[in-house]
Amino acid sequence: MLKKMLPQATNANIEKYLPYINIYMPLYGIDTDNTVAMFIAQIGHESINLSAVVENLNYSASGLLKTFSKYFTPETAAKYANKPEMIANRVYANRMGNGDEASGDGWRYRGRGLIQLTGKNNYSIMQLKDGIPCLDAPSILETPEYAVRSACWYWKTYVASKI
Repeated sequence: MLKKMLPQATNANIEKYLPYINIYMPLYGIDTDNTVAMFIAQIGHESINLSAVVENLNYSASGLLKTFSKYFTPETAAKYANKPEMIANRVYANRMGNGDEASGDGWRYRGRGLIQLTGKNNYSIMQLKDGIPCLDAPSILETPEYAVRSACWYWKTYVASKI
């Protein structure tokens, strides 16, 4: 069924995530035909068909101006181009509970997991409410189990109440 819903996903990625999808979706109330379909569509989109669990912030100067024009001028875009860590620290500075650009929080708490959980606030709330030890070890959300579990947590916390 997952292959039919995400036909672009590789069999290897489906096999990697499916056991955790089967465990965690019901535990987080993702258990009706509609919620399962919506959740799978969302994680398929956010993770590029289960192929990415870390946000790609490798932008060219023109990509930065197109995507993040609020944070870059042509001059700064040239300076930051193709430097993902610098880009993350700039665009996520002083937002979502992150510190300033120099703090490194933008890179540390960039999008991770199958739903691309982003920002220190979200990492903190998830750790506090769900016990996922991600605040001091953000890369845990890159593992198959926690990539799925964090997506389910996010869905239950922020999406399910709106549908």
